[in-house]
Amino acid sequence: MKLQIVPASRGIHWVKSGIRTFFRQPLALAGLFFMFLALMSVLSLVPLLGSALALMLLPGATLGLMAATREASTGKFPMPLILITAFRAGREELRAMLVLGALYALGFVLVLGLTALIDGGKFAKLYLLGGSISAEMLQDGDFQWAMLTASVLYMPLSLLFWHAPALVHWHGIQPVKSLFFSFVACMRNFGAFAVYGLAWMGVFLGFGVVIAMLAAVLGSAEAVVATLYPAAMLMATTFFTSIYFTFVDSFGNTPGEDI
Repeated sequence: MKLQIVPASRGIHWVKSGIRTFFRQPLALAGLFFMFLALMSVLSLVPLLGSALALMLLPGATLGLMAATREASTGKFPMPLILITAFRAGREELRAMLVLGALYALGFVLVLGLTALIDGGKFAKLYLLGGSISAEMLQDGDFQWAMLTASVLYMPLSLLFWHAPALVHWHGIQPVKSLFFSFVACMRNFGAFAVYGLAWMGVFLGFGVVIAMLAAVLGSAEAVVATLYPAAMLMATTFFTSIYFTFVDSFGNTPGEDI
């Protein structure tokens, strides 16, 4: 394993690769992403404990989506069991992935805990215990600051775990070391990741414009809403598909890969 530094323009390539790979196996990748969301949603229905468990399983589930992308990029049809790749690779990796998940859950809860200092725990309770955001909450200045703080603090947490599951699975790196290498890789390739983020913002903005035009043409809010959710999920699937290519460019092809 060797960290590779790529030019900023590579961020565009990651976006294109994600979209192109998605359209190689759209049904399989979309189905796996919906299964991923369904699992996280079902777990989150259990107050407090369910949310914590969902957080613990998130790194492993993300690795499953990356493994599915790898299969699709070689023309193969990823099967549903690929989602639990991280938990079927042996006892040692299972333990490492669970440790990684526990660290992620701990980090996320810490972020929520810091937001509780701002709004008295309203935002944290909403996430952990479930519920809906009311108009009153959105008008609450402290709640707004708590959401903003959570977004800002989540960024470094995201960088720590961006490559970590893949490093644990494909390169056998220990959980804590994987966090360090993931963060360093993201920072050393900051230009490429900045372009990558901006490119995806552009894609999603373009998607929003298309939906607005569709609404104007159809003149029916119901028809737009009926197409908005599945279309947004497909967009999210392409984003998750692109994550694999950020890892490959940062650390080289995964073991056993010929592409």
